[in-house]
Amino acid sequence: MTYLQAVILGLIQGLAEFLPISSSGHLALLENFFGISENSILFFAVMLHFGTLLSVFVVFWNDIWELLKELVLTIKDLCTGKGLRLDERPVRKLGVMIIAACIPTALIGVLFGDKFEYLYSKPIAIAIMFIVTGLLLIAAETWGGGKRTITNLNFRNSIFIGIVQGIAIIPGISRSGSTLFASLLCKLDREFAVKFVFLISIPTILGSFLLELPDGIKQGVSGSEWGPVIVGVIVAFLSGLFAVKVMLKVVTNRKLKYFSYYLFVLALVVIIYTLVK
Repeated sequence: MTYLQAVILGLIQGLAEFLPISSSGHLALLENFFGISENSILFFAVMLHFGTLLSVFVVFWNDIWELLKELVLTIKDLCTGKGLRLDERPVRKLGVMIIAACIPTALIGVLFGDKFEYLYSKPIAIAIMFIVTGLLLIAAETWGGGKRTITNLNFRNSIFIGIVQGIAIIPGISRSGSTLFASLLCKLDREFAVKFVFLISIPTILGSFLLELPDGIKQGVSGSEWGPVIVGVIVAFLSGLFAVKVMLKVVTNRKLKYFSYYLFVLALVVIIYTLVK
């Protein structure tokens, strides 16, 4: 892998992981374009996830720290017989709702993750999923959004959002886009919705990283390729920071439709290119 390829893949991973345009779909197209097999760069791909994970940790560190402190207090309350007391502790309720959302996501990933791997080599299928993502974003802007926050969020909402997040294992379906659609459909406040979407992405990305890391280490990386790996991770981290901050503004300003237009144009280009090449 060249440094240029590492920069491009890192940039796309960081941007598309958090912008509602599907990192899996974009990376699959680029791998096909560069003639790179995903198995041949598995360690590199795993480390890109690490880079994007760091970026969301940086942006939401205060929230993460509050959740970790509340976890300790929750264990203490449970051990002393005080119970969960979710209605009294908003941060605790947020942590429980994050867990509730991530359980169906994890189950879908474990049960069906391998079922869609063949689509990574099917550009037209990815293009169709881009269109689906674009339609979800338009639907979210048209019908979604409300005033509900953590006080009103319930298990039914969280599980629904988690199921929709699990569907994003299909390349071309954006994880952030689909979960935003589900969150806004549940009438969550836009600012809270995007925050919740990013917080539930942390266990998802971390789980993917930990599951794929052993195979990535087993595959290994030659000394000559460590340079591109490091560069790719740094680019993914920096572009991820940018993408998270952009999304925080885009969702509250109701600008998701512009990503839909991008996805529709990209899908058309992919379909035409695939048919005529």
